[in-house]
Amino acid sequence: MPAARRTPRAAGLPPVSSAPARLRVGVVGAGRVGAVLGAALAAAGHDVVAAAGLSAASAERAARLLPETPLLPTDEVVAAADLVVLAVPDDTLPGLVAGLAETGGWRPGQLTFHTSGAHGLAVLAPAARAGVLPLALHPAMTFTGAPEDADRLAGVPFGVTSAAEHRPVAETLVLEMGGEPFFVAEADRKLYHAALVTGANHLVTLVAEAADLLRTAGVDQPARVLAPLLTAALDNGLRRGDRGLTGPVSRGDVGTVRDHLETLAERAPESVAAYVAMAQRTTERALAAGRLKRHEGAPLVDLLVGHGPGSLASERAEG
Repeated sequence: MPAARRTPRAAGLPPVSSAPARLRVGVVGAGRVGAVLGAALAAAGHDVVAAAGLSAASAERAARLLPETPLLPTDEVVAAADLVVLAVPDDTLPGLVAGLAETGGWRPGQLTFHTSGAHGLAVLAPAARAGVLPLALHPAMTFTGAPEDADRLAGVPFGVTSAAEHRPVAETLVLEMGGEPFFVAEADRKLYHAALVTGANHLVTLVAEAADLLRTAGVDQPARVLAPLLTAALDNGLRRGDRGLTGPVSRGDVGTVRDHLETLAERAPESVAAYVAMAQRTTERALAAGRLKRHEGAPLVDLLVGHGPGSLASERAEG
């Protein structure tokens, strides 16, 4: 371990370790994210002393990424660690943190961070009241459980939420894991997460939907058709925003959109609602950005409203 590595320390708290000593790390939730972050902390020179994971898949990942780390019950993992990594589902996190507080599982001077994008510091309040330094460190990356997940962590942005005096601690940990920290205010945490879900999770749904429609149209290898098109569209969107929009909505081609809706109603009725919702939002953004003039967008708006939820056209498609 390089001698220059900074050791996390919080203002007003005793040092959790003195350089070049290492932190004892416990990972609660050795799943897709937890095992990867545990391996990154181990690579930075810390000791991952225990992990908890209930599923067979978690045990397999722990064996692969944390081969010398024992799998223990959650309370034993927390008791053994200076730094507790909480990599559990969003809805599980509040009960887990509160339950550990109620049973005396936390101790003063510990650090903990959770990896939830949806939660900030409030969910860690029971641990903080027990004298634990709380941090929210969310890697803005999708993890699938595949071996390449560990490589994807390099340079990944981490959404950091912490008290101002604890930001050096949070940033140090992120940098040690190979990430790049950026700050997200507590009040903005849910909006931040909604943005990432819209971009990442919904993108996968859109790609899969397009691939299914191509298969219905007789295209045997939809990925070959979609890869260059979607790569260019993503690049345009990231670099140019709404100015990168192309296609029939941006041109005001209401006839083409009408043809799409009629064809989808006949060939893929389950896709009509999604097409309408995305076309409506695309129209709104095109109008706001000046890509469409009001007189060009009005026929599109009328057409799409006529195919929206509760409309006669949508009832026919569902039927």
